[in-house]
Amino acid sequence: MADSSLNSFRSDGAALMSSLRLVALDRPEIAPLTISTRLRSQLVYFVTPTGSPDVPALGEDEFWFAPDDVAKNLDDGVVFLVSPLDTTNMTEVELSEEQESLLSWLQKNNVRHVRVDG
Repeated sequence: MADSSLNSFRSDGAALMSSLRLVALDRPEIAPLTISTRLRSQLVYFVTPTGSPDVPALGEDEFWFAPDDVAKNLDDGVVFLVSPLDTTNMTEVELSEEQESLLSWLQKNNVRHVRVDG
């Protein structure tokens, strides 16, 4: 009988990560988007802040993306980040392919409210 603990590793020895999915809560007919753990940690770059107009109360692992913010990020092709070491200046960072895919999925499907599952 095979050891089931071996099933959590790829043939090259790297551990497999459970896949994460973005589920469109406001558009349940839309197929979920699979995302990496890296993109999961970057969602905060693109979300509309809690307390902004039209942002509902959000549950755990839920995020809101205003269509105007999504469109601006896609049009600019960049995201502006504040360094914890220099809070007075913002750094402009080009969108990665995965970030652009996320924003395109949100825009194409008119998705605003998502939950991360996985």
